[in-house]
Amino acid sequence: MKIHEYQAKELFRKYKVPTLASGVATTVDGIIAEAAKLKLPVAVKAQIHAGGRGKGGGVKLAKTAEDVKKYASEILGMTLVTKQTGPEGRLVKTVLVEQGCDIAKELYLSFIPDRATATVTIIASEAGGMDIEEVAAKTPEKIITVQINPTTGIKGYHLNQVAFGLNMPKEVLKEFAGVLRGLYQLFIDYDCSMVEINPLVITGDNHIIALDAKVDVDSNSLFRHPDIVAFHDANEDDPLEAAAAKFNLNYINLDGNVGNMVNGAGLAMATMDIIKQVGAEPANFLDVGGGADAEMVENGFKIILSDKKVKGILINIFGGILRCDVLAQGVVQAAKAVNLSLPVVVRMEGTNVEEGRRILKESGLTLITAKNLADAAEKVAEIVK
Repeated sequence: MKIHEYQAKELFRKYKVPTLASGVATTVDGIIAEAAKLKLPVAVKAQIHAGGRGKGGGVKLAKTAEDVKKYASEILGMTLVTKQTGPEGRLVKTVLVEQGCDIAKELYLSFIPDRATATVTIIASEAGGMDIEEVAAKTPEKIITVQINPTTGIKGYHLNQVAFGLNMPKEVLKEFAGVLRGLYQLFIDYDCSMVEINPLVITGDNHIIALDAKVDVDSNSLFRHPDIVAFHDANEDDPLEAAAAKFNLNYINLDGNVGNMVNGAGLAMATMDIIKQVGAEPANFLDVGGGADAEMVENGFKIILSDKKVKGILINIFGGILRCDVLAQGVVQAAKAVNLSLPVVVRMEGTNVEEGRRILKESGLTLITAKNLADAAEKVAEIVK
């Protein structure tokens, strides 16, 4: 689960990670009022669940009261487009107003889990304020990594490795060590999948400040963190994913044009792989689950059809707990309910497969049957091309 920058900074302050004085507002008048509580200049920052806000025009430095009003009017309500939002962008409904500061140096710092080594890994760079992917591609030597065994925790030598790797001035070493310890403890306590600061700055008077904040929490752990659940912003949810969640469907919206419905996460991943292998792109991940009934299948089908990007649909079912006849009934119900106009390729095998095929054949729908998964993928790829 993603949270906003201002919410992440609330967590930072809990762990004594320094941040700047700030306020949050959802109206232009509110932004002006929050800015009046601070000394100019102030940063006016759009709050969306995506990086690259500054490059998209979502972060402005206001040096005067007139600037504050101007930037507040421009940013609040804008559709902010960044590399992470996609071309559709995100509507800005909340703005953070933050005190300006004297920046002497910008750094990049993050904590992530590394499954390959079963460690919590610190990634840091002196190239703060830039896209870390760009730094990694062009100047990988500027990135340092330090791996922490979670069973023993963060130690002094870890702190030294990061500090020396970043060429930290001795005046800020003690403060920087406290920041690293605090961020590591936050990462562990909240079951985070990422904690990132870009940039982490050293000020002109030698203090450390988290100028930005990004915290992602493993959604499987939310039952332990009601305070994080309270941070949930429904405005940031993908509308199709939100609709799927209401029906207990495992759905993730993607960028392609082949809608697919599969039972089982592993089979869904394999289906997406083979769609890509034949030169097409999946529009979604949809696992209806082994225990789905006809109604769940119908709801999943409707969600796929509501995605305007979808030009063709691939249904790949291996009937076990979810019998092929139940799947077929759901497909027929959904197709009739929405007046199906898109081509659908069906590959079914398993329990009651003959009954399922009979239901589809006698439905009166124009469905394309496939001999196997490879055949199904090739047929749907040809359709969307």
